[in-house]
Amino acid sequence: MAIPVIMPRQGQSVETCIIGEWYNKKGDHVEVGDIILSYETDKASFDLESPATGVILEIFYRSGEEVKVLTNIAVIGQPGEPVDAFMPEKTSATAGSSIGVTASEASAQLSDVQKTGEQIIETVNGIDKIKISPRARNLASKLNIPVSQIKGTGPMGKINEIDVENAAASLQATSLAENTDKQGYSIKKISNIRRIIAENMHSSLKNAAQLTHHTSANAKKILEYRKIFKDDPEKAKAENITINDMVCYAVIKALKIKPEINCHFLGDSFKIFSKVHLGIAVDTERGLMVPALKNADDYSLPELSRALKSLADRCRKGNVDPELLEGDAASFTVSNLGFYGVEMFTPVLNLPQAGILGINTIINRPDVLSDGSIGSVPVIGLSLTYDHRAIDGAPASAFLKEVKDQIEMFDLNEI
Repeated sequence: MAIPVIMPRQGQSVETCIIGEWYNKKGDHVEVGDIILSYETDKASFDLESPATGVILEIFYRSGEEVKVLTNIAVIGQPGEPVDAFMPEKTSATAGSSIGVTASEASAQLSDVQKTGEQIIETVNGIDKIKISPRARNLASKLNIPVSQIKGTGPMGKINEIDVENAAASLQATSLAENTDKQGYSIKKISNIRRIIAENMHSSLKNAAQLTHHTSANAKKILEYRKIFKDDPEKAKAENITINDMVCYAVIKALKIKPEINCHFLGDSFKIFSKVHLGIAVDTERGLMVPALKNADDYSLPELSRALKSLADRCRKGNVDPELLEGDAASFTVSNLGFYGVEMFTPVLNLPQAGILGINTIINRPDVLSDGSIGSVPVIGLSLTYDHRAIDGAPASAFLKEVKDQIEMFDLNEI
């Protein structure tokens, strides 16, 4: 029995998704649970598993197309099974067209369209009949693309605007590839996720009074504990407790002591949280994601370590709850670039949050040792960006000092 592949609804506010990449093609055999495609919302990118074992009988949408949620995007079954009953009306979701229409309904609509002149059938070389909408034909004419070079993805092979746009992009990519050696550069179209990140960053900088304070903390204790945790996992009560885990634990304790920055600035009011919902910046192949770990202050250090790793892993696999990626899901965010050797940076606020802490690399710095001699001590850089509309410099600095103190006073007996 044929089974439809349905575009999931990722969160109540998500109405459409964009097809990213198909990992299989029509005719391929797939098993239940195989990753068959990636897709993007306006927050993140996800992978979709096959709901059945069988052959991909039909794929209704191509990479780059926007699709309404809960729409049939493909059919899996046994060779020879009919797929007409699963066929949606194949037009771009952005055009406001209806989806989920059966083949018979699509045929009826197609007849109506032909009667009203909303679809044009062109003959090329007196042989092939090509069905194309007037808007698609006008766009093809404007872009000087022969309709014979455009593959229609609509009902009965109809060419829609998005087909023309895809053909133009393909021709442009081919042209760029041919000219790369001559020009010495190539142009790559940004992904939907990159576009969303760019828009969010620009909006954050435009709509908040952001200021960054930098300091450093003596990292001797957390480096000693890191060695203990690596050498004695039983003592750690968790696998591979990292420097990042310990710093996040220290940040959570500081937020409980200095809660003024654990808030959202709403323009004319504040939402001050009694719990810590910690956002963590996660670098994935699809782009930056910032999921929230709810009630992070309820976790012991081993529990926090496991929870942070699980959250990051779900982001990288593309199955994180999209509600956790909303800007208002976290009350405060941590972004760690220390792994890359960054000594200082200016993190950007994830609005409406009033604060974000950047964790930098550990370096050795000259200092006066306890015996009065001059030596070097390991220090970890901390960069706090805060919304000056929500919090003044003094309390922001007091919070940053509290983070520094929590790192320097880190006590294995209190985790």
